Amino acid sequence: MATLELPETLIEDFASIRESERLDLLLEFSEALPELPARYADHPELLERVEECQSPIYLFVEIDQDNLTRLFFSAPPEAPTTRGFASLLFSVIDGLSVQDALDFDIDFPSKLSLQKVVSPLRLRGMIGILSRIKRQLREKSLK
Repeated sequence: MATLELPETLIEDFASIRESERLDLLLEFSEALPELPARYADHPELLERVEECQSPIYLFVEIDQDNLTRLFFSAPPEAPTTRGFASLLFSVIDGLSVQDALDFDIDFPSKLSLQKVVSPLRLRGMIGILSRIKRQLREKSLK
């Protein structure tokens, strides 16, 4: 299991570097997105497409036996910005309790100081990913 990042730490990390380096940091995150386990890679129909994203990204959310959030993403390597967003969200949400994930700040993407290096449409895509994570968690926690 990956080490859970603190959202405040990531916000500070992005704010503390030069604007020209922020995209590079996002792209570094894109390389850290975990591969899908076989149970999803072999069954892509189980994943939900995030329509708000320009690039094709799919996700699935699980709640494990300890009531912790588990995230799974599929994003093509040729979409590094989208992969970076997914990886950032993975680093701060995967492993949180369901309630902490549901309470996670929906404005987190806008706090990363990326407005001048990625388009508003791409930032809305990241918010779309986060919204779908929360919706899937709400649906699964009601079962």
